[in-house]
Amino acid sequence: NKNTTKSGTGIKEQITLTPRGQLHKETVYGKSHQYAVKWEKVNGSFEAAKIETVANKSERDSLTRRLKENGGNPKNAFTGKNALSKIPVYVSLEKNITVPEKVKLVTLEAGYTIRKDVTPANFKDSKSLEKVIDAGNRQLLQKRLDEFNGDAKAAFSNLDENPIWQNKEKGVSIKRVKISGVSNVESLHIKKDHFGEPILNQEGKEIPVDFVSTGNNHHVAIYKDDKGDLQEEVVSFYEAVIRKNQAATIVKKQHELGWEFLFTMKQNEYFIFQAPDFNPSEIDLTDPENYFMISPNLYRVQKLGSKDYTFRNHLESALNDSKELEWLAYKRIRSTEKLRGMIKVRINHLGKIIQVGEY
Repeated sequence: NKNTTKSGTGIKEQITLTPRGQLHKETVYGKSHQYAVKWEKVNGSFEAAKIETVANKSERDSLTRRLKENGGNPKNAFTGKNALSKIPVYVSLEKNITVPEKVKLVTLEAGYTIRKDVTPANFKDSKSLEKVIDAGNRQLLQKRLDEFNGDAKAAFSNLDENPIWQNKEKGVSIKRVKISGVSNVESLHIKKDHFGEPILNQEGKEIPVDFVSTGNNHHVAIYKDDKGDLQEEVVSFYEAVIRKNQAATIVKKQHELGWEFLFTMKQNEYFIFQAPDFNPSEIDLTDPENYFMISPNLYRVQKLGSKDYTFRNHLESALNDSKELEWLAYKRIRSTEKLRGMIKVRINHLGKIIQVGEY
């Protein structure tokens, strides 16, 4: 964008980058930590850090002891001949108490939350109540909903006249609750003190605050790793703008992990897929004589996510996602490996293929 201003010294021009799209969604989330519990079979992934998350202290100490006896190598300690099913790990030899094959793990995970008013619009049914963070508040809201036979409009209207009491003696009622939000976020700001100086954490790093969902993705870059497997890197529109502002390349063709860059996928770009009776690499894709073979296998990118890519045939104008039409009118691919063999092409305004491969 070119901005022109007039002053006493003359006319000044300033060129600024103006992104044409929404950088992120409107909702701003806070960050909180919650305990996550899961049961997992003791295996070769139980390194020292993972053993530290075992909930039972006696089991944790016993697993640590077995790990140290095997030089800190979890595969030697917990697999093969040393698997718990073959050689148990004893918590108490005298009482014949052993560590079970499945143990309880407890970890502290970051979550992104927002406070919402208790209204019928925000909490329509029991399923919407599952997002409420505080278990006590969640139970009280569920109890109120049950009292009105699942009618959210009757249960959560007129809370001033008919409060949901958290502590009736102290006059504390529930009007707003904290609910869980999205998982894929970016921070807008860093935490600062009253003087505007950044506040650092114990590791000396800045503390991010005010999290937003980045919304649409700008592109998905596809690479081949040193083992020959296909890998992806999803870049949001927000991240693409940051890279541009920092004068970095938006598409990372030289990956820091040494992966070989293959191609990018952006919305409305075109790809030709293989078929049992059609291999696009064996014909001239720019020759109009071959269009009758290409047409059924020519798809445009409709939407992109991490390991979730939707393509629609270039002749399709209706968004019909019925199962009967999958792989005919549209393709939904949930594996990066299944992109192998497709070819990217560029189409001009007349519908002709004018370029083959990444551009």
